[in-house]
Amino acid sequence: MTRWIGFTRQGQHGGQGFGRLDGDTIEVCAGDLFAEPSPTGERVALADVTIALPCRPSKIIALWNNFHAVAEKQGLAVPAAPLIFIKPPNSYAPSGAAIALPEAAGRVLYEGELGVVIGRRARDVGEDEAAAHIFGYTCLNDVTALAILKADDSFAQWTRSKGFDGFCPFGPVIATDLDLATATLRTLVNGRERQSYPLADMMMPPARLVSMLSQGMTLEPGDIIACGTSLGAGPIPKGATVEVVVDDIGTLANRFE
Repeated sequence: MTRWIGFTRQGQHGGQGFGRLDGDTIEVCAGDLFAEPSPTGERVALADVTIALPCRPSKIIALWNNFHAVAEKQGLAVPAAPLIFIKPPNSYAPSGAAIALPEAAGRVLYEGELGVVIGRRARDVGEDEAAAHIFGYTCLNDVTALAILKADDSFAQWTRSKGFDGFCPFGPVIATDLDLATATLRTLVNGRERQSYPLADMMMPPARLVSMLSQGMTLEPGDIIACGTSLGAGPIPKGATVEVVVDDIGTLANRFE
């Protein structure tokens, strides 16, 4: 498994970069993350840089109702196709970033999720070939302004309720492999565990999602599919730190102010 990380640094080598994370050290690389990046020979300490986004998606496609446990509790039917909305680029934030909670948002919820990162352009691909278009996996928090989502009976405001600045932090890395049969996602609020669920409980696993979403919609390298959340999503108190953890990926941590 390789863990890819983005970073920024100061000084004569300042600016943004990316590389392979090896313990507490980054092996700096050059080129295109999704097209045979090459090591530069430089290594930097993780402690000497600021974590940045591991990639820059053209879009994040997020799912509703993709876990059996939630569907059973809420009495929801298994959907025939992915139920999706889009998280806009202004909502992206890296691990470690402080995220302002706007007054307009009202009550805000965390939703810890797995993100599937596309590595090769995908359009109209079959499920049997979809895995070849997956680059890796990341942690994601699909932050939601619940009152806005349900404010108008005539129209559920998915985009506005989930599209405020910083309402889609993801990272800290992209891991190129993950055993979905055994992996567990946990969400902690101020150190207290609020979600813990098996990723194997997905209704539509990653390869099926890539295949179905690519029908008529081109998925570009760096795009992310947020796989939906399971039981335990809840409020984010102002000033709280929310962590989304998948052991083989790492910990996405953000303070909400």
